[in-house]
Amino acid sequence: MDEIDVPSHFLCPISLQLMKDPVTLSTGITYDRENIEKWLFSFQNNTCPVTKQTLLETDLNNLIPNHTLRRLIQSWCTLNASFGVERIPTPKSPIDRTQILKLLNEAKKFPEKQLNCLVKLRSIVFESERNKKCLESAGAIEFLALTMKNNLNSSSLSEAAIEILFHLNPSEEHVKNLINNESIQFIESLFHVLKLGSYQSRGYATMLLKSAFEVSDPIQLISVKKAIFEEIMRVLVDKISQQASKAALKLLLELLPWGRNRIKAVEGGVVLVLIELLFDVSERRVCELMLIGLDQICGCAEGRAELLNHGAGLAIVSKKILRVSHVASDRGVRIMSSICRYSANSRVLHEMLHVGAVSKLCLVLQVDSNFKTKERAKEILKLHSTVWKNSTCIPVPLLSSYP
Repeated sequence: MDEIDVPSHFLCPISLQLMKDPVTLSTGITYDRENIEKWLFSFQNNTCPVTKQTLLETDLNNLIPNHTLRRLIQSWCTLNASFGVERIPTPKSPIDRTQILKLLNEAKKFPEKQLNCLVKLRSIVFESERNKKCLESAGAIEFLALTMKNNLNSSSLSEAAIEILFHLNPSEEHVKNLINNESIQFIESLFHVLKLGSYQSRGYATMLLKSAFEVSDPIQLISVKKAIFEEIMRVLVDKISQQASKAALKLLLELLPWGRNRIKAVEGGVVLVLIELLFDVSERRVCELMLIGLDQICGCAEGRAELLNHGAGLAIVSKKILRVSHVASDRGVRIMSSICRYSANSRVLHEMLHVGAVSKLCLVLQVDSNFKTKERAKEILKLHSTVWKNSTCIPVPLLSSYP
């Protein structure tokens, strides 16, 4: 291809690649359909890339096929076949809103056609960003949420629906509408899949629940049950995917500040699971999220007690300080501060010495770390200086930094 002189008007102005499906905007500029749809829908632009002219909503949904140019490109490909140029096949006509509405209405009217409808919707959603917008405007998001709710005992239907819904990536407004529509029972349906679905479906449910709780009102956040924390931890333990793990941790952090959720989290085994997972975690952001979660939970007495009941709780938190990132170090020191302020007894203070937590706090004062983190470490060391300052457990070089 590099050795062939490609006519410039055969190339897409955005990518300078040979156009496969040329379409013309209302501005008169022709682009390859895939490239201009990515510009308009994936990157959410509303201007013509060449003229910079603002496009109306009707322009965005009215890309006119340039049949003459497409035939010229196909002829050129045929003439240059001996150079290894493959003929570009005639593109399929893009699906429109009317076709999708007909598909959805048939599935609503004839339940036996639902699975076939979902198969077609899956194919449509993976074809292009334009198709996703078309599905949204036809009410596919509400249809999929209702399909989940009405087919909780049919894994094939509910799991097909949640996969399509996830890849549609509904907007905040759509998610709010689903949550507030009592007939859809969106959060309950997601939790059902989270609990009983396949690995992949549980991953989708976790990510959608995160989106849902991010736009939920305080009453919905306060009223969550202990079981949701158990299921969030199961997603982490099963290591469904890194994306699902991060979503599970962000969902946890979204829920913890509200009402009695920290206590529910403790009862749901969150502290023990996070401590165990911290031993092997290698991804920086995942480690930070785990420590942020433990820090929040240690804001209640039950959380601190659970961390101290784990034989390696203090040790693993101490180990992560100065080894991961400034964020992880700050959260680790905050956890130590909560323990030392509200749950310190003779056993705890001596354990902190023996696992190296006190030495690590002294080291925090010596290295280039966050100012607030240093101040917090200094306060902890001052608070229990009568127990720690003359201990042989602290290396001599670190004693000089003891406040």
